[in-house]
Amino acid sequence: MSVLRAGGRRLAAVRKQPAVSVVLGFAGLIAVGTLLLSMPFATESGQSTGLVPALFTATSAACVTGLVVVDTPTHWSTAGEVVILALIQMGGLGVMTLASLLSLLVFRRFGLRMRLTAQAETKTLGLGDVRRVVGRILLLSLLFELVVAVALTARLVTGYGFGFGRAVYEGVFHSVSAFNNAGFALYSDNLMGFVTDAWFCLPIALAVIAGGLGFPVWLELFRRFRQPRRWTLHTKITVWVTLVLLVGGALVVTAAEWTNPGTLGPLSWPGKLLAGFFAATMTRTAGFNNLDIAEMHSGTLLVQDVLMFIGGGSAGTAGGIKITTFALLAFVILAEIRGEPTVHVMGRRLPEGVQRQALTIVLIGVGVVVLSVLALQAISPFGLDAVLFEVISAFATVGLSTGITAQLPDLGQILLVALMFIGRLGPITLASALALRERVRRYELPEERPIVG
Repeated sequence: MSVLRAGGRRLAAVRKQPAVSVVLGFAGLIAVGTLLLSMPFATESGQSTGLVPALFTATSAACVTGLVVVDTPTHWSTAGEVVILALIQMGGLGVMTLASLLSLLVFRRFGLRMRLTAQAETKTLGLGDVRRVVGRILLLSLLFELVVAVALTARLVTGYGFGFGRAVYEGVFHSVSAFNNAGFALYSDNLMGFVTDAWFCLPIALAVIAGGLGFPVWLELFRRFRQPRRWTLHTKITVWVTLVLLVGGALVVTAAEWTNPGTLGPLSWPGKLLAGFFAATMTRTAGFNNLDIAEMHSGTLLVQDVLMFIGGGSAGTAGGIKITTFALLAFVILAEIRGEPTVHVMGRRLPEGVQRQALTIVLIGVGVVVLSVLALQAISPFGLDAVLFEVISAFATVGLSTGITAQLPDLGQILLVALMFIGRLGPITLASALALRERVRRYELPEERPIVG
C-alpha cells in the first residue's frame, strides 16, 4: 500500500507540472500512431510496417515535421494516410493549444504579481479561459484549412482533371499539412510537379505562413489590424521579423540558385521568382519542397539551415527556436554594442529574465544540433552539409531533406525521432518552465567582473 501511495503522490506531482503533462501527452499520441501505422491495414501491400519506420512516421506526423523514411503515396494505404492526417491535425492543434495555454498561464502569473499582490496565489487558468482558448484555436485552424482546401480542390479539378472526390481528399490533406507546417505530401516528388503553378503553390505558402505566425498574433490582428501601434511587443516582433525573413530569404535563395541547372536554372524568370519564394517560405518549418534540395549549392543549404533553426512564431504550428527568441537576442547584442545598460525594444524595456531565457533556449538548441551532427556523422557515410541540414530540419520540425533520411541506419533514424520530439516540445516546455520557476533572490553576493573576450 505504501508503494501505491508513493506512486500516486508522484503521479499527482507530475500532473501539477504543465511541461511534464505536455511531454507525456505527445508521447502517448506518438505511441498510438506508431501502433496504428504498424498494422497491415495501413499499408498498400497489406503487410505490417517495421517498428522504426512506423515510429518515425508517427513522430514526424505528430510533431508536424514531414521527414519520411518511406514513400508516403506508395507505401501507405488510404487508411494509413488518414492516420497520418489525424496525427498532423492533433499534433498541430495540440501544439497551438498547449503553447497558448502555457503562455496565458505565464502571463497571468506575472500579471497578478504586478497588479494584485494580495491574490498572487491564484496562478491557475479558469475553465472558462481554457474553453475560450481551445475554441478559438479550433475555429481559426478549421477556417484557414477550409479556405485553402477549397482553393486546392478547385485547382486540382480545373487544372489537372482530378475527379471531385479525389480532388477534395488531396485538397484537404495538403491544406491540413500546410497550415500545421507538416510538409507531408501525397506525391512521390513532394510538390516538385507544381513548381511553377502559382494557383497551387501560393495557397500552400500562405497557409504555412498563417500557421507559423501563432494563435496569439492572429487573435490580436483580428482585433487591432488597423492599429499597429497598439499591438503587443510579441505581435510586432513576430510580424515584422517574419516579413524580413520571408523577403530576405526569398531574395537570397533565388539569387543563389538562379543559374543552377539542378534547381531554378531551367525555369522562366516568373517561375524562378515563384519557386524561390516558395522554397524560402518552406524553411519556416513547413517541409514541402518544389525543388530538389540535394541539387542546391552549399551556400543555399547554409542559408536554409539558419532560416530553419530560427523557425516561426511562438504558440503556432512552426518549430525552431522561434522568431521572438532570435529577435530578442539580436536586440540584446545591439544594446551591448551600444553600451546601453538596459535593452529597449520598440518602445518597451526588456526584462532581464526574458533575456536569459532567450539565451538559454538558443544555446541549448545549438548544443543539441552540434552533438547530433557529430553522432550522425559517426554512424553514417554522409558529408557535413547533408547531415547538418537533416539534423536542423528534424530539430526545427521542418521536414525538408537532402534525401539521406531513408538511407540512414536505424540508429540514425531513431536519433532523428528524438530530435523531432525534442525540437517540437523542447522550446515550448523549456520557455514555460524557465518562466514559471523565476523567483526573487533574497540576497546578492559581492560583485566581481571576469575578463571577457
